[in-house]
Amino acid sequence: MKNKHIILITGASSGIGLAIGQHLTTLGHIVVGSSRTPEKYPNHPFDLVALDVLNTASIQNVIQDIQNKYGRIDVLINNAGMGMAGPLAEMEMDPINKLLDVNLKGPILLIQQLIPYMVEQKYGRIINIASIAGNNGLPFRSIYAASKAALMRVTESLRLELRHTPIQCTVLSPGSINTPIATHRYYAPLKENSLYYTQFKNALSDMDSHVTKGLSPSTVAYTVAKLIKVNNLKPHYTVGPWLEKCSAVLKFFLPQRMYENLIASFYNLN
Repeated sequence: MKNKHIILITGASSGIGLAIGQHLTTLGHIVVGSSRTPEKYPNHPFDLVALDVLNTASIQNVIQDIQNKYGRIDVLINNAGMGMAGPLAEMEMDPINKLLDVNLKGPILLIQQLIPYMVEQKYGRIINIASIAGNNGLPFRSIYAASKAALMRVTESLRLELRHTPIQCTVLSPGSINTPIATHRYYAPLKENSLYYTQFKNALSDMDSHVTKGLSPSTVAYTVAKLIKVNNLKPHYTVGPWLEKCSAVLKFFLPQRMYENLIASFYNLN
């Protein structure tokens, strides 16, 4: 394995993507981050290029530019994504479709375009950033949780398809991380005459509180740096508060109704 890697990180202008890029840069790796609007970040600590993760031509151009400059791309970190909160019954389809496109179709398009290069260079790593939310059906986060669960299943399938190749892939699922995600999340309108008004209002307050009290993004960055060096990647890794990391285990062992009641209590729905 090479000591210095050429790494492409999507959604690297802020939050987790920024933290990952900064840390990997300090370790001596060459990092190229992407953003839809890199011109808004003129003093970025590492290269930031314009990329639309839903546009195949845009993806191909970025890959080719990196190939021309550095000769290879060793690691893809699919981090770009969007959040969403709202009662499923009151969500409009346009934002639902946009979230599913960005959180699921985007990573798929990047993977499809990069795999041939990684096969040719006989090395490649793909780290898909999902979420612990993908392990559970969460109140007022149904579409977000579903998109991350889907990304997990896609990665599991991809691992099996790539067993005969020199490419490894994995999912890293963060829990509550202190990032600006709450300010960028799409919110369904909070309507006082809604059947869900009180519960949605309480859940929103708890969501924002969990983010504010979450771990530093650097925690995710340190984990990514370790995964790049691991010889044989496992299918899943998690990073986040202890209770959230245990959620998947609790879901497996606890009676279904008991587990559901715990989730409801966590989001102040009772």
